[in-house]
Amino acid sequence: MSEDRDVSETLETRIIAALNRPVEAEVRAFAEMLAPVDALGVLFYGSNLRTGSLEGVLDFYVLTQGPQDEKIWPRVSYHERPIGGATLRAKVATMSLETFRTAAAGQLLDTTIWARFVQPSALAWERDAEAGTKIAEAVAQAAETAARLAVALGPAAGTPEDYWRALFRATYAAEFRVEKAGREDSILSANREHFDGLLPLALMAQGIGFARGAGSTIRPEMAPAQRAGLLAWWKRRQRLGKPYNVLRLLKASTTFDGAARYAAWKIERHTGVPVAVTPWRERHPVLAAPGVLWHVWRQRKAGDRAA
Repeated sequence: MSEDRDVSETLETRIIAALNRPVEAEVRAFAEMLAPVDALGVLFYGSNLRTGSLEGVLDFYVLTQGPQDEKIWPRVSYHERPIGGATLRAKVATMSLETFRTAAAGQLLDTTIWARFVQPSALAWERDAEAGTKIAEAVAQAAETAARLAVALGPAAGTPEDYWRALFRATYAAEFRVEKAGREDSILSANREHFDGLLPLALMAQGIGFARGAGSTIRPEMAPAQRAGLLAWWKRRQRLGKPYNVLRLLKASTTFDGAARYAAWKIERHTGVPVAVTPWRERHPVLAAPGVLWHVWRQRKAGDRAA
């Protein structure tokens, strides 16, 4: 990665510029529709942010004011809206900005917020400039948390990519999800401009020094005691990562607003078999799942015989 960037740039200015990146008008319109009355801002992230495509499911985080209602967060929902002559679809996570900020700063057991939002995101909607500033500060804290753990996990000296690679390899392994080997490389290659120069800025923002070597190599100046403390901090989160994510999945299976519509869309997209979303299926998506799968299997078998 090249490190030839504006020497006056800071982590704060980098994050603000990144959050203010242009996104499609339809995305901004959708984000505004999704914002409840207590919303402070809506972050847009994921592969659609990178590609600009409106196909598939868009990913949003809605950040609200006030205390966090749920002990296991965020609250997940699925939405469809006709915008610009097409039906757009979105998976939406909702949580309080205060909890988001605390998680981004690494003060909670959660690893998903800082690991997710050190990656690219855009502020698709904000209530006002003050709310936008608070959200940018929280995202900057995610970058700081991720950077200091990356340095603790990475080599004594290496390129920024070496440290980010060590970070993402560790965080994916700690979460309860299946990722292809080398997922960390695909993140870095797909978001090269975003990560270019980010690590030094995030280290400088929290007073972690480093010496520059040949090319883009750096040698972080982290005291052994600080590194040991960070590794102990990470070990606890690593140990609890999978159980915590299982709890979230179990919660989502019963509280995912619009789960039946989301599942029906996914099934039809991948199998070509339409699934009717009845009121009962809408209320009881988990109980309805066996019947839906039986229906899809029969339709696929009938299609095979007709062919």
